[in-house]
Amino acid sequence: MPNPFCAAFLLAVEAQRVIELRLVRIAWGGAEAQAEMVSMVGEKIVAAMEAANTLLAGGTHCQVIARYRELVAANARRLSA
Repeated sequence: MPNPFCAAFLLAVEAQRVIELRLVRIAWGGAEAQAEMVSMVGEKIVAAMEAANTLLAGGTHCQVIARYRELVAANARRLSA
């Protein structure tokens, strides 16, 4: 695992790619755009709750960042397919 600063920086870069992919999908419009917007909001709520639970259970911010990176990578794969 990279140091916390590097992991946070990588998360920011990776998240920007997902934002780009999502904006393209939304810009095309239609049912896929609507589904992506609904999915996006739901994912953010679930991820925030998961992060809070990790921290409340004694987890570290490094664990939270690592999990967010997993979620971002999964979205990047899905949106790139």
